[in-house]
Amino acid sequence: MTESRATTAPGGQAQPPADSDGQIKASSGPGPNDRTTTFAALHVPAFRALWLSGVFSFMSIQMQFLLRGLLAWDLTESEGALGIVFLFFGLTLAVSTLFGGVAADRLSKRRLMLVGQFILVLTALGMGTALATGVIQFWMLLVSSALQGLMFGLIGPARISMTTELVGRERLGNAITLSSLSLSGSRVIAPSLAGILAGIALFGLAGAYFVSTAIASLSFLLLLQLPETHRPRAAEGDESQIARYSRAKPLAEIGEGVRYAMSRRELRRPILTSIVVIMFGFNYVAFMPALVEGVFGYGDAYVGFISGVASVGAVIASILLASRADSSSVGTILIGLGFGFGASVIALSWAPSYAVAMLIAVAVGAASTGFISLIQTIVMRSTDEAYQGRVQSLVQLPFAAFAIAAAPLGALAEWVGVQRMFLTMGIAVTLAMAVYAMTHVGNSQRSQSVDVA
Repeated sequence: MTESRATTAPGGQAQPPADSDGQIKASSGPGPNDRTTTFAALHVPAFRALWLSGVFSFMSIQMQFLLRGLLAWDLTESEGALGIVFLFFGLTLAVSTLFGGVAADRLSKRRLMLVGQFILVLTALGMGTALATGVIQFWMLLVSSALQGLMFGLIGPARISMTTELVGRERLGNAITLSSLSLSGSRVIAPSLAGILAGIALFGLAGAYFVSTAIASLSFLLLLQLPETHRPRAAEGDESQIARYSRAKPLAEIGEGVRYAMSRRELRRPILTSIVVIMFGFNYVAFMPALVEGVFGYGDAYVGFISGVASVGAVIASILLASRADSSSVGTILIGLGFGFGASVIALSWAPSYAVAMLIAVAVGAASTGFISLIQTIVMRSTDEAYQGRVQSLVQLPFAAFAIAAAPLGALAEWVGVQRMFLTMGIAVTLAMAVYAMTHVGNSQRSQSVDVA
């Protein structure tokens, strides 16, 4: 694995990486001694701006996730329609995230995020205008969902790979967990806010979309404060590597990134496992409106409440993990969270009432957020600098898979009922984690045998 280059000050203290002109890069900030504190990465000013931008961006996006679900249900009252809306998001995300990884490795990450966030602002504004003028139609939901998937694919790899450059690898786990905290925190407020606004006659769905537009605009303004970061360096002894792939075609670069990740066990195992776990387990988000309104008989605001409660669990998990994400026990913690995720989704399928579902949602939110954070940390810490963007695009692919799987899962829900569909999802997550745990134990035993020898 390629480590970030660093200079050494008199007395032997490591300094942050320097660029080709000898200037200290944006990762300058607290030293490695404070990397175990909960908010260490936020001491880096540039990462703090990126983090705050993420808070507002995630909040706007989470509002729109719930609003699209409510609107799709109001227009069709069909679980299948909910699945189709997420399908369009997943298909465009699956395509764009691979090219987004290539773009993050070769282009300005700051500009990629600015373009993507600006289009997200326009998308929210367009939906609000269509609702306010009374011209909204179901196909507009599909276009909005598709555009958001495209922009996710553009922004996601750039955001995470830029995080590595801003804070350095020694605080990478802390920074990624704090990024998950921003997502989780926004999910505490955003779905409840969206549901409440949608249920108030003064605002309604149109007003909620306009509020989402304003929040997305704040994210765009914060991105303007970010510095330009540097193109990745080649590994020692292979300085021609960057020149080679900068001349390659995007499809060739995608293929190179896939071969790189799949040829390394420490990357292949978590990436493949996360595809199954997120594809099935994370779809609880897509079908909350069907569970709350279709099974328990509550209105729009209650969908927001249960989503907010799930996010409380996510916030708790993020805070607890922030100081542990860079520890040697991260693999074991990941396995525990994965099994907890599967078990809580299964429990959600048996919930006899809305109140019980609210309690279970806390566990679902905590386990899912913790699992996603640690997968990103494990993968990005094991990735050479020249491949950060492309490997991050593979880490983001499971979210495309979850959205694509929403359509067949929606059809399954219409056939067997939404709660039995949740049971199927939870079993799939548990089986995937069982395979991962067995290979993890086998790998640990082989490592111990090598150490003894």
